[in-house]
Amino acid sequence: MASFGKRKRTHENKANDDLQSSLPTDSLNHYLASSSLERCCRPAPFSDDPEAERERESCDYSVRITMEMAKSGDAPRKIRVYADGIYDLFHQGHARQLMQAKSAFPNIYLIVGVNSDAMTHANKGKTVMTDYERYEAVAHCRYVDEVVRDCPWVIDNDFLEKHKIDFVAHDDLPYTLGGHDDVYKDIKAKGMFLVTQRTEGVSTSDLVSRIVRDYDLYVRRNLARGYSAKEMNISFLNVGKKFLLQNKMDALRDKGKMLVENIEGKRHGLIQKWEEKSRDFISSFLDLFGSDGTLNNLWRESSGRLRRALSPPASPRDHSTSPSPSPPPSKMFRYEDDDDDDDDWSERNSERFMYMDEVAEPTE
Repeated sequence: MASFGKRKRTHENKANDDLQSSLPTDSLNHYLASSSLERCCRPAPFSDDPEAERERESCDYSVRITMEMAKSGDAPRKIRVYADGIYDLFHQGHARQLMQAKSAFPNIYLIVGVNSDAMTHANKGKTVMTDYERYEAVAHCRYVDEVVRDCPWVIDNDFLEKHKIDFVAHDDLPYTLGGHDDVYKDIKAKGMFLVTQRTEGVSTSDLVSRIVRDYDLYVRRNLARGYSAKEMNISFLNVGKKFLLQNKMDALRDKGKMLVENIEGKRHGLIQKWEEKSRDFISSFLDLFGSDGTLNNLWRESSGRLRRALSPPASPRDHSTSPSPSPPPSKMFRYEDDDDDDDDWSERNSERFMYMDEVAEPTE
């Protein structure tokens, strides 16, 4: 995917370079200007195009149009309103300003001047888009009837006369850039200033700040689309690897999210299968893990064998250290004597016997 984006980007760069070198858009504009297409279906001509020149020559600038005449709708000809600006990163705020200028009076011919790169960089600073890109962006706005390229920073009488301008449209805030207190000061003094309103919440500076704030995100996005670190003027060793690693981590996170979503989609089916098989699952579980289950029986048998193995019969006693038990009598003797004295004793002890034990010496 990244290689495809890189090929696409290379193709776009080559096409853009060829486009700017040969200026085929001018030829296209000339063709569209001479075609029968409606105005809304083609870009506005530049001030040096034949269509714009014919429109300018047809204007009788000797008939001056005042603000009261324009507002009342009694103007005898088209009212030529001029708006100028840098129009970098052309956005809805620019379009709304031009829409206000176009709809201020009936029958307006709107001319828009766009400052060049050299003038803008000298007076205001670096732009994101080139002047060529800004010219084209403004020319494709549907409210614009004509585009003046490389317009002056401060409008003088010669410029007003050349383009036969009746009114200059801009917001009422003093425009103090470029070393001027207000570049529209003389226009306001002549009563030729048409006030438009700014669109709150959007400006080129806000868009640039947003890009700077989310710099890492946009760099990673462009790396994923095939842009090289050199094209974006970043160090590949110090920065590029970090962004590529972050892209891989995001890709893994997205895959994990997709996996969770897939599991979530199959969750109901799994629950239904579990309910259907729950009795079998429970019965099998009890057969295996219950009190009379297979595992408990195996455990009891194993534990019995283990206890018998760990508790062997007692060993024979050592005769040298412990008293010997009395052996069973080997022979019984009864003493008898013919002596009369002994007869009495024998009678008194007729039930008395003496056991003599013959203890054999232990054999080795």
